Amino acid sequence: MSKKISYAGVGVDRELRAESKKSLKRLKRTYEFSAYGEVLQLPYGNIFPLDDRYLDLAIEGVGTKVLLAQLAEKHDTIGIDGVAMVVNDVIRSGAQPLALADNIHAQVSDPALVKEWLKGLANGAEESECLVAGGEIGDVFDVIKGVKEGKGFDLVVACIGEVKKGHVITGDKILSGDIVIGIRSSGIHSNGITLARKILFKEWGGKFDPYEIPDGFDRGLIFEVLEPTRIYVKPIKTVNEQYQIKGAVHITGDAYLKFRRLTEFSKGVGFEFTNFKPHPVFQLIQEIATTSGGISDEEMFKTFNMGWGFAVVVSECDEDDVLGVFDKVGFEAEVIGNVTDTGRIVAFHEDKKLMLN
Repeated sequence: MSKKISYAGVGVDRELRAESKKSLKRLKRTYEFSAYGEVLQLPYGNIFPLDDRYLDLAIEGVGTKVLLAQLAEKHDTIGIDGVAMVVNDVIRSGAQPLALADNIHAQVSDPALVKEWLKGLANGAEESECLVAGGEIGDVFDVIKGVKEGKGFDLVVACIGEVKKGHVITGDKILSGDIVIGIRSSGIHSNGITLARKILFKEWGGKFDPYEIPDGFDRGLIFEVLEPTRIYVKPIKTVNEQYQIKGAVHITGDAYLKFRRLTEFSKGVGFEFTNFKPHPVFQLIQEIATTSGGISDEEMFKTFNMGWGFAVVVSECDEDDVLGVFDKVGFEAEVIGNVTDTGRIVAFHEDKKLMLN
C-alpha cells in the first residue's frame, strides 16, 4: 500500500518548523529597547506601545504561489496575495493597517513584469485602505530560479498597523461555550500550495495541464488555484469596533492547528468544529491524491483552510449581531464551531471525527 501523502512528505515539515521557532526566544532580549513601554505578547505575535495605542508590525510572503504565477504567465494578482497575507495577520490583534512596504527579489527587473506585480499590490492596498509607503526590487539572478528563464521572483510584504489599547484582541478571555464564526475564503489562498502543486499540476508531477478544466470547474485549474487570497480588513474592523472579539485567527499555514495558540492564552479551552464548506479545489486535491497513497482527512484540515479563511471567537450572546455585521458588509460568515473545556481541537466532517491535536 502506498504511503499517505503529507505536507512533510513534500518538504514542509511542521515538527521541524516548530523546533526551529524555539530560537525566537533569543529575540525577547530585544524587548528592553521598546521606547514607550512593555511589549505585549499575543497568541500570534507581539505588539508594542506608542502613546495611547499599540503598533503591530508584521511581514509575510506568498510562498510557492509565485511558481503558479510564473507557470500561468499571469502576474497581476500575486501582489494582492502579498498584501492579504500580511494585513490579515495584522488584524488578528485588532489593529488597523496603516502602511505597507514590499520587497521583490527578481531574476530580472523586467518593466512589464514589475508593472503587473505592482498592479496587484496596489489593488490589495486599496482593498485594505492602506498606503504603500515604499518598497524595493532587487535583481538576484543567481538566487532566484524561474519556471521560465528570467521570470523568477519572490514577493514579501510588510505592514504596520495600530490599535487603541481598549480594542486589543488578547486571546486570553475565551471561555467554554463561546462560539467560532468563520468567514468564507476565496479558495486555496496562499497556503498548502506546495502540496497542491505536486498533486494537481504536471509541471511538478501531478495530473493536470495548467489550463485544463476538470469536471465541475468552469475555468482552467491554474486560475482556480491562483485566485487571490481574500482580504478581511473591513469586516474585522467593523466588528471589533462594536463587539468584543475574544480571539481572531487567520487560517493559513497549519490551518485549524492555528487554534492551538489560543489554548495557550486561555488555559483549558479546546475547539470543536462542525461546519465546513470546502471549495471544489480541496475535494479535487484529495480525490487525485488517492492514486498515489491519498491524503488523510486530518492532513487536509491541518494544511488547508477548507472553506473558511478567517475566524473570530465571540460570546454566544453576540452571535446574531456579529453575523449581521458580516452580512451587512458583504462577507459570507457562519458559525463553524464552539469552544469546549477539553483542551483538544476536534473537527467533524462527513460523519467523521478528526482529532487534530
